[in-house]
Amino acid sequence: MAYGEWTSAGRIRHGVFHGLRTDNEASLIVHEQAVKIAPPASIGKTRKLVQPLPDNLPEHVRITHPDRIIDASTGTTKLDLLRYYALVGDLMMEHLKGRPASLVRAPAGVRGELFFQRHLETANLPDIRAFDTGPKGDPAALIEVVNKQGLLSAAQWNMIEVHTVNATRPSLTHPDRMVFDLDPGDGVPWVQVQEAAQLVHAFLAQLGLQGFLKTSGGKGLHIVVPIHRAHAWDAVKGFSQAIVLHLAKTIPQRFVAKSGPKNRVGKIFVDYLRNGSAATTVCAWSARARPGMGISVPVDWAELAGLRGADHWTVSTVHQRLDQGNQPWSGYKAAAQSLSPAMKTLNYPKTNTI
Repeated sequence: MAYGEWTSAGRIRHGVFHGLRTDNEASLIVHEQAVKIAPPASIGKTRKLVQPLPDNLPEHVRITHPDRIIDASTGTTKLDLLRYYALVGDLMMEHLKGRPASLVRAPAGVRGELFFQRHLETANLPDIRAFDTGPKGDPAALIEVVNKQGLLSAAQWNMIEVHTVNATRPSLTHPDRMVFDLDPGDGVPWVQVQEAAQLVHAFLAQLGLQGFLKTSGGKGLHIVVPIHRAHAWDAVKGFSQAIVLHLAKTIPQRFVAKSGPKNRVGKIFVDYLRNGSAATTVCAWSARARPGMGISVPVDWAELAGLRGADHWTVSTVHQRLDQGNQPWSGYKAAAQSLSPAMKTLNYPKTNTI
């Protein structure tokens, strides 16, 4: 049986039955206890993983099942993933700080059943807490990752992906960014995704909006537009939809404005639904719960042509990117912009919506 954790009441959470064991007597199967794992002198001796990182796990970190394979295609283990988050945690916190998060957990690995967790559910994870806009102890409280140690706590809890919403404290009623997720359909070559990103970038520029690019770690690319907190969720989502409708109407051979696999065969759906109040987008530097363990990485627009795919960097090759860190997004905070001029240019809200 695979499972997510033992509850404080001694029950198994998210249990998945795989079959009866015949290699041991039932009396020998006991409740396993977490043990402290000392970081080895190096890693990657038998398979290509991240660079040797003997000291990147804090001493107090405890991990169960460190050798559990979470991605058979690369041999990545649970311990490898914790080392990865210890390595990129500081970079990732620049995108997580003050922003509600959701966790994608994979107790049985990337090919097993995934659990998308939006609310806290437990208060026993170090440096994972309820987002402070709700009452303390509220079972519907959103999640906040307080610091890098919180990432490690979540990874020990079988988390692989971290997603965030488009708003930060002190208020979640007005988003501070607008996101466009380029989601290619079947039969779309990577070069067409790159071309589509350039087209969206150019159209945003015509509207006077600056967008920042990142790989998704999966199939597509994300364009993030930092905005002033001047509009409520419905207005921002509606305007992002108007932008996608314009693209689909102007370049129908490349873009569609409706979601669903059947609607985007050979084309790209620019997903504006990421701008809803309950929607999330994978956080920069998050690993992805899919074979290959791609990661989402901020990139400069000048780097777009050189990307081999949305999973250009992975958990095992992240060392190739650490020197750049968040530098490609160095102007992000200063780039927050008003949507009002762009709305006027596109004649929104009079623009038709689906």
